[in-house]
Amino acid sequence: MEKLRQDDPPRIGDFVTLARLDADGRRGVPERRYLARSADGGHTVVACLPPPGGDPARWAAEAQQAARLTQPGFWPVAQLGGTAAFPWSATPYRPALPLPAVLAAYGGPLPEALVRTLGGALAEALASAHVLGIVHGGVCPAGVLLTACGPLLGCFGATRAHPLTETSETTATSATPAVGLETGCLAPELAAGGSADRAGDVYALGAVLAYAATGHTVPERAEVPVGLRDIVTACRSRDPRGRPEPARVLAELLPGAAYGGLAGATEPISLPGRVVEALSRQSAEVLAAALPTHER
Repeated sequence: MEKLRQDDPPRIGDFVTLARLDADGRRGVPERRYLARSADGGHTVVACLPPPGGDPARWAAEAQQAARLTQPGFWPVAQLGGTAAFPWSATPYRPALPLPAVLAAYGGPLPEALVRTLGGALAEALASAHVLGIVHGGVCPAGVLLTACGPLLGCFGATRAHPLTETSETTATSATPAVGLETGCLAPELAAGGSADRAGDVYALGAVLAYAATGHTVPERAEVPVGLRDIVTACRSRDPRGRPEPARVLAELLPGAAYGGLAGATEPISLPGRVVEALSRQSAEVLAAALPTHER
């Protein structure tokens, strides 16, 4: 849990905000995420808002699509509300750490075995979505929320919700993502103005694997552990046709793993003690958090 700032909303719909989910100043978070509780104290949720400077209409449209998803491995959107200028979404709270917070709790890059487990679950989630023609379009470190039972993909549609802004220097024109996007997760063809597609999801998955293993979304090849180097490089190929399908990523990360048992699992996975402690501490702090006695 991170303390609220002066400019954070005291309420989101019928919920009273308690804390931020993401660390203050954290880069690459495509939406504002809060822990919040109903006024009667009976329901605690993770509530999400568009980022400052983002397009509320685009963000709301993606949130509506996310609310229709039933695919395993995606962070669910259970409730939508607000106005055109102030849309929000919410889902019942469960202890969850964004991937950057996982690395912070662990004290650095994660062990290769855990990177493989997390990457395999994310690859399976993307594979199940891609079969149905669903492109996530928001895979990034902050979009990976780790629970005791494994990772879930949030920030659905971030690359579609945040239009590219064009800048020019002399005769060169380059496109850079608007606020909130992790540039290292944006495939070259998307940065050039292309639409989010399955190959872009795989590129971003490679960036997430690199981040979990090194702490950077764009590391030098030599920084990536040898056992992960080839699959990360393949996912991050500049040529979309050279990127593997998510099912192949799963097979490379977890040879012999049974398809269908990773994404959205209901049994706890093996996590380092410091990460388990961070999840437990968050849960205890949420339970102990008192509603404000007056509006800020």
